[in-house]
Amino acid sequence: MSEYEITKRQEDNATRENVIIFPSDKKSKKLDIYDSRGIYMFPIGDIKYKDYDIYLEEKGKEYADKRRRLYKIRHEKYRHIKGTPSYYADRILW
Repeated sequence: MSEYEITKRQEDNATRENVIIFPSDKKSKKLDIYDSRGIYMFPIGDIKYKDYDIYLEEKGKEYADKRRRLYKIRHEKYRHIKGTPSYYADRILW
C-alpha cells in the first residue's frame, strides 16, 4: 500500500464527487478510486509528482494556487471528461 496520506480536503472532495478513496495499492500511484458502491474504478495521481495539498503544506497557499492554475491549464483537454482518471485527479487532488 502507498505511503501517501489522504488529507481532509481530499476526503471532502471525494465525498462531493460521490466516490471513495484509499491510498493506492500500486506503488507508483497516490489514490485508488472506488464508486459509491465500493467497486474499484482506477488509480489516480503519480506518486512522483506533487499535488495541491503537498504544495500547500510545503510552500504556502500563494505558491500552491499558482501550481494549481498551471496544472489545470496543462490538463485542460481531459480534466472535464467525467468518469475518467483525469477528471477525478483534477477534482480530488487539485
